[in-house]
Amino acid sequence: MDLLILKHLIGFILVAIAAYEIAKYLQKKIKFPLITGLILTGIIAGTSLLDFLHGESLENLQFLNEIALAMIAFSAGAELHLKELKSRINSIKWMTISQLLITFFLSSIFIFFISEYIDFMKPLSVTHKIAIATLFGTIFVARSPSSAIAVINEMRARGAFTKTVMGVTVVKDVLVIILFAITFAISKNIINNEAINLLFFIILIIELLTSFLFGYFAGKILEFMFKRHLHFKVKTFFVLLMGYSIYFIAHQIEHYSLILIHHKFTVEPLLIGIIASFVITNYTEFRNEFEEILEKISPYVFITFFTLIGASLSVQVLLSVFKIAIILFFVRLITMFIAGIIGVKLAKDPKEYTFVAWMPYLTQAGVAVGLATIIAHEFTSWGREFETMIIAIIVINQIVGPPLFKWVIKFVKESHLHHENHANEDKIYNAMIFSLDSTSIELARQLKLHNWNVKIVTSLKKHTVNDIEVIQIKNYQIQNIKKIEMSNCDSILLLHPKENINYQIAQWIYENVGTQNLISAVSTSKYLEKFKEINTLTIEPKLAMISFLDHMVRSRNAVTLLLGLDNEKDTIDIELKNKDLAGLLIRELSIPSEVSILSIKRKNNIIMSHGYTSLKIGDIITVIGSRDDLNTLINKFEE
Repeated sequence: MDLLILKHLIGFILVAIAAYEIAKYLQKKIKFPLITGLILTGIIAGTSLLDFLHGESLENLQFLNEIALAMIAFSAGAELHLKELKSRINSIKWMTISQLLITFFLSSIFIFFISEYIDFMKPLSVTHKIAIATLFGTIFVARSPSSAIAVINEMRARGAFTKTVMGVTVVKDVLVIILFAITFAISKNIINNEAINLLFFIILIIELLTSFLFGYFAGKILEFMFKRHLHFKVKTFFVLLMGYSIYFIAHQIEHYSLILIHHKFTVEPLLIGIIASFVITNYTEFRNEFEEILEKISPYVFITFFTLIGASLSVQVLLSVFKIAIILFFVRLITMFIAGIIGVKLAKDPKEYTFVAWMPYLTQAGVAVGLATIIAHEFTSWGREFETMIIAIIVINQIVGPPLFKWVIKFVKESHLHHENHANEDKIYNAMIFSLDSTSIELARQLKLHNWNVKIVTSLKKHTVNDIEVIQIKNYQIQNIKKIEMSNCDSILLLHPKENINYQIAQWIYENVGTQNLISAVSTSKYLEKFKEINTLTIEPKLAMISFLDHMVRSRNAVTLLLGLDNEKDTIDIELKNKDLAGLLIRELSIPSEVSILSIKRKNNIIMSHGYTSLKIGDIITVIGSRDDLNTLINKFEE
């Protein structure tokens, strides 16, 4: 790397740090989308205003743009988890076809007919206008998986509609790259006044097949690297190097093919990246490690990419195209609305989806901008205006899209957020504790901190606890126990000091209520076998204390996690209800990298899980991780 490029790189790093801080501030203060904040800061630092990043600097930093584009392609491919989409495959198929074809054709036709109102298209020939209109139509199809995932996680959304949206979003981004490769090749020939004949289509098919083949081999090279016992940072560097290498090799193929056969043979780097990512995600055991790397580097990728994009834009051009960008925003919206109606009809989805099915697909980000950037570099006479118009549309989509997506998730009743001043809209977990003393009160308060609804049953008269509901009974005779409503209890704890009382209550609950999680305190071994026969977990307080102290000495970290003393981590049990995950191996799951599955309870048997453990509906999965990650996992497992 020569000194000039190093100088430009250092200058860009300083601008990028400032862009991120400004974008975060705008996001926090005025709810500005982070991507929009990065683009805006890039514009300010670019050639139009402060000129911190000028033309020569941007040209020398093109390699950063290409690495970022490769990572965006990797991220898009990594979201396509075939095995997790099987239950909604029919809806995903028809909605994808509808959104792809109708949005593409209707948008292209409309843009061709209003081309007289788009300044850079006005003087062009009819054939050139058709070519540019198809490029617009292609980019209008693109969606943003990262934006969709962010909204889904924020709303804790799950259900048939949400799963269809996620499936369509990631499948579309794969198909839109293929569609772009075709339309881009045809448009180049039309605009460069080259012949489009049978030979052209044969070469185009060979180029696409070559891109697929290169993508497959790139995925296999990544797999080979992941099999090596290398440090995480070394693997991260290798992934970045692979991204750059894809673009470098593509450029070399174009250069030498032009020299050798007098024809520019083009392989599509974005398509290679998506196929490589798809291979390693779906057909290797390194999916989680690969996704963890992408998750770690994606913030830096987005900062780099969108700041550079902003710096390359002209304020004057942006202002001049903004009116037509608003019109095109509505054109895209209308085509997606029509596609949504047709997609719902073809898939035979519920009627209430008919007029809202388009709403989740409005937001755009990395892939759309990436395609616009490729067009800007290829067609220098009008490419920058094209790119600026697309980015203006994307900015509008970034502002309008997420609120619409959130609204439709609520409309189809697949949001699982907390109400303000209300309990969890999702399943409320209930616990009941028999016996009232300092231990049961503290236990009840601890469970409440984890959003459990807890009641204490006692025979003590006129005894209340300020923050816990207390049920008073005359005594612990069964005729009094029968009067207590326990059918909705997820866990019942029997902490009475007399184990015979605990046993008779446990036996009645076992025979008449059927609560799965029944726990009882015992003081002697006399009742251990009896409790076991009625599926009741037992704990002897003194032995438990000795055991905890023993483990505290020998394995302090484990006890810290089990006692909930680590504020960053928590453990929970989640029941697997999502049919799409049934039959998958644990290693095939797409779960946050910081989450660990500790064990699985299946039909009263505890399975110490590993990567090859297969999941079944009804499994109680014990997991550990951050609270945000665990909420994401609840969303995934409790379909």
